[in-house]
Amino acid sequence: MTKPPASATRGRKTPHKRGRGALSNASSRFEPLVREPDEDCHGPEDEIPPLRTHVGREKAKSIITENDSPDISFDRSINPYRGCEHGCVYCFARPSHAFLGLSPGLDFESRLFAKVNAAELLERELSAPGYRPKTIAIGTNTDPYQPIERKVQVMRQVLEVLARVNHPLTITTKSALVLRDLDLLAPMAGKGLVKVALSVTTLDPSLARKMEPRASTPEKRLEAIRALAEAIIPTSVMAAPVIPAINDAEIEAILARARAAGARHANYILLRLPLEVADLFSEWLQAHFPQRRERVLSLVRSTREGKLYDSTFGARMTGSGAYAQMIARRFEAASARLGFERSAPLRCDLFQPPPRAGEQLRLL
Repeated sequence: MTKPPASATRGRKTPHKRGRGALSNASSRFEPLVREPDEDCHGPEDEIPPLRTHVGREKAKSIITENDSPDISFDRSINPYRGCEHGCVYCFARPSHAFLGLSPGLDFESRLFAKVNAAELLERELSAPGYRPKTIAIGTNTDPYQPIERKVQVMRQVLEVLARVNHPLTITTKSALVLRDLDLLAPMAGKGLVKVALSVTTLDPSLARKMEPRASTPEKRLEAIRALAEAIIPTSVMAAPVIPAINDAEIEAILARARAAGARHANYILLRLPLEVADLFSEWLQAHFPQRRERVLSLVRSTREGKLYDSTFGARMTGSGAYAQMIARRFEAASARLGFERSAPLRCDLFQPPPRAGEQLRLL
């Protein structure tokens, strides 16, 4: 079947699957064919089979991704996984699954790929003759501590390499699983090599289950902030994303709880809806907040020059217009009142590159 335009498939959805964020699994925008559920096979009373998570093993060709975006604080990052089992419906990384011929919908959170050779590649890239250390950001696309990390441990292996060579890094996550690696993170923090940010989207566990069904609960994330702070690891809270008329009223409460738990730094990002994420989020609103759907989307458009998304550097994270300015002022006022600090740069001068292939180990 020839693939129809996106507007023709909008609104078609599979029955909601427990523990998943997206409601639909529309074909990739690059595919010539479209997949549709056969509504004659299952009636409304039929049991919906569980959607299992499949993890593929990927042999990546490189592991450090570089960028020249002027509105972010890092120029290189690592993504141990493709796709993310947390299932955050608003995730701006969802469209990347289309490049794999998969859906940014349910495929993104159930058909995952682990870069099993990440640590090996990292050692090779760090040992390149012209390499100069700068902070590597991990968790800026998909979460390095998503549930499959418990078994696959790609992030653990990457972290072991970075710790061994004294390379600076930042970690952003929604998972309390980060505490598993305190044995590596605490010594690195003592050398000024690491910062950790916990994303706390809401304090309401019911809303969290709807928005990010397989991420750690809000309380567990706050407990993780406390444990990291007690280990003297510089810890931030990310109030992200701020969603108009859904969680925007919680900004001050999230910052206050995180500060009380020991977070030293804070940041926020306004909801981003690139490409397929806009339709997925609209479906989600219709399912969970039908009476608020039009209000939410109207407010989003007011922050994006009348569109659901604006990719302009400098505006994509915080938006523009009166509503976006109000969110920024509230965040700044609460941060100042609670005493959040500016984040200091990490050290790059302690880096010791790993030996290149075939090179003898250096004498001590």
